[in-house]
Amino acid sequence: MTSLQTFGIVIVAYMLAHGLTAWLITPVQALLLPDVTAFASLVYLPHGVRVLATWLLGPIAFVPLALGAFLSELMFTPPEVSQATDPVILLSIVAGAAASPLAFEMMRGFGFNLYARQPRRGNWKWLLLVGSIASITNSLAQSTIFSQSILPGESVTVLAIYAIGDLIGLVITTLLLMMVFRRMRLSAARRS
Repeated sequence: MTSLQTFGIVIVAYMLAHGLTAWLITPVQALLLPDVTAFASLVYLPHGVRVLATWLLGPIAFVPLALGAFLSELMFTPPEVSQATDPVILLSIVAGAAASPLAFEMMRGFGFNLYARQPRRGNWKWLLLVGSIASITNSLAQSTIFSQSILPGESVTVLAIYAIGDLIGLVITTLLLMMVFRRMRLSAARRS
């Protein structure tokens, strides 16, 4: 598979995850918790795509993640809410796309190279750990980027919702992909 095809898959996966979040999770969250925040989702599925794409592609995953986030903003955010070319939104896109590569590189700096192509077999616990670090990094960055729009008393709540939403999104995305991969292995085994 070429790099262009892989980038395309990451972009489409990001857009699908963002679309599910925008069209399904966000409306339910607005019904259940209308005053929590307009900035973050309690289940942000694209974070799982960020972590898994970085795990598989390495730091270059930033490129398709940023493109997927930009296209998702164009497709799923109503123009009256924000414009994808607004400098604050562009900064938010860069921060979100960089969070996972930064977390993987930080772990590598501490002697834990967690990328998929390493001799050591991958462990989902390590992915969840690096995803947690990426979530915290993203939460801090997003809270800072949108600080002018967040009411002073709600900054801790918004920070927590970013972190919780990223982590829940990572867990759900990881579990779904594990089930898909297991089903694919079982189907291949039955055909053999």
